[in-house]
Amino acid sequence: MTPMSTDTRIRLSVMMFLQYAFNGVWVIPLTTYLGKEIGYTGVQIAFAAGTTFALGCIISPFFVGMLADRFFSGQKGLGVLNLLAAVILFYASRMAVDEEGVKQPMVFFWILLAHYLCYMPTWALTNSIALYQMDNPGKQFPSIRVMGTFGWIAVSTIALFSDQITSALGYEGNIEATRIPMVLGSGIGLLAGVLAFFMPKTPPKVAETKVTFADVLGLKALALFKDRNVLIFALSSFLIMFPAMFYWQFCNLFLNEIGMKGAQFKMSIGQMAEVIFLVMMPWFFARFGVKKMLLMGMTAWTARFLCFGMGTTESLSPLLYLGLALHGVCYDFFFVTGQLYIDKKAPKEIQAQAQGLISLITFGLGWFFAVMLAGWIIDLHALKEIVEGNEQIVGHVWRNVWLWPIGMAVLVTVFFVTMFKDNTVVGREEPQSA
Repeated sequence: MTPMSTDTRIRLSVMMFLQYAFNGVWVIPLTTYLGKEIGYTGVQIAFAAGTTFALGCIISPFFVGMLADRFFSGQKGLGVLNLLAAVILFYASRMAVDEEGVKQPMVFFWILLAHYLCYMPTWALTNSIALYQMDNPGKQFPSIRVMGTFGWIAVSTIALFSDQITSALGYEGNIEATRIPMVLGSGIGLLAGVLAFFMPKTPPKVAETKVTFADVLGLKALALFKDRNVLIFALSSFLIMFPAMFYWQFCNLFLNEIGMKGAQFKMSIGQMAEVIFLVMMPWFFARFGVKKMLLMGMTAWTARFLCFGMGTTESLSPLLYLGLALHGVCYDFFFVTGQLYIDKKAPKEIQAQAQGLISLITFGLGWFFAVMLAGWIIDLHALKEIVEGNEQIVGHVWRNVWLWPIGMAVLVTVFFVTMFKDNTVVGREEPQSA
């Protein structure tokens, strides 16, 4: 295969940048919009905004694995899906309430689910398009994929210009409490959809054997669970999603309620830290085994929530920024290390299925159940007032809220430490691994 040209590298970088900017510009402040502006409860937010993402993660592998990769050119499939997702997102931005201002979380759920069913397959498609053009994916892919993270960070800067944007568009107050980010997201999606047709050609894959539902679900990879340590890791990955949901789904609402300015941009500190720790991970791999790396990741979750719980007081507010920055350790040291661990434990012929199975367990099933529990707990600590004869949520006792994920993270960590006995080292002995 000929080396990747500069033109191809630029186009792939733009593709990644826009694909993650499409999602990043609106998904973080959505909780604040639904909670502060519309008045959704924690359970309603979890149902409408959280479970839709999880269901998209669960269903999208079927589309990519059984249809998109085999019957459509990658760039054409990406273009069509982005255009559909963008149009649906714009429609969703107008449907959180009806024309009379009455909340309609069920209607919003179905529309947002339709969006995610179109959007979630694009993550796998962008990876497929990029990898197909590369002669040395191990060296070339990270520098392309990181552009997605930079896209996420870039669109988060809109929070720094909140007053100017809302004023120009005829709104008032914080942009994160409006539907504007969803509208901006739909615009980015349209651009990403059009440009996708100009991406390098990626023909459909030709398979010698028929792909089954069992292949897509990674059921063959279930044999890995005969190894007790792999099973413990999978259970820990599922369980860590329960405390994680308090951050991923409700942190923006928390930061806005306690009065942090530009909360969406400041949350991108986590993505900045993620990039730094990804670069540093080979150094850690050379010195620690899988168990220590995973343990550091779990411990970071506990530390993050302690920072959030204590940082609500003005004198300790710098702890909030530390908690946000810990995302680099929380995500890279647990989820990325876990991906490399599974890659090493799985036979080569089922490595892709094993990765898909772990993704289903965490970002599919784990996200689905964990976000609903988090929403219910958020509601337990809601502050309510009677406004014009109606009971409305006006805030939350966040110090008490954060006690829950702290306790959850500690229990998962204790479970992992006592049950996981694998001293595997990744990234040193077999450089060809993932």
